[in-house]
Amino acid sequence: MLMDVSAEGGQPSVVIRSPCESHNMIEQPQAMPLLVESCPTFQDAWERHLAEWGGDLLYIAAGDLADHLLERYRAGDSSSFPTLALAVEKLIEDGSPWLQEFVVIGVLEAVQNVWGNAGTNPEVFAMHLSPQGLSQWTYLNEYWSGSVMAANGTEPDARG
Repeated sequence: MLMDVSAEGGQPSVVIRSPCESHNMIEQPQAMPLLVESCPTFQDAWERHLAEWGGDLLYIAAGDLADHLLERYRAGDSSSFPTLALAVEKLIEDGSPWLQEFVVIGVLEAVQNVWGNAGTNPEVFAMHLSPQGLSQWTYLNEYWSGSVMAANGTEPDARG
């Protein structure tokens, strides 16, 4: 709990707030700018996405980001991976519930799928993830291997 002390009408007042009220939650419109800032080489692809789709369809943008990261890795450039991993961590920790799901299902799962389907080990990217990102990455691996169920108790569909 955090306390704000202020003088209101000459009288001190104390307002107790929970930690979640003490900072601004990151919302959907802030997601891609933060990810692009953390991976500047994705800027051109993001601008093409904006020209074609506008700021909507962020799951398509997440797939584009996964493709871009694979291209960078194959070109021998993984220099933005640590910074991107920190952005992922920030979005998981400080993002709205929608944004947290987007980062896990949109971004992390897209990297797993795109890289794996292209014959590149996605764990190369996972090495850069911070604790929350790595925890979610591991959960996705366990979910798709069938060793855990979804929060709603369903089993995963077979990946094709």
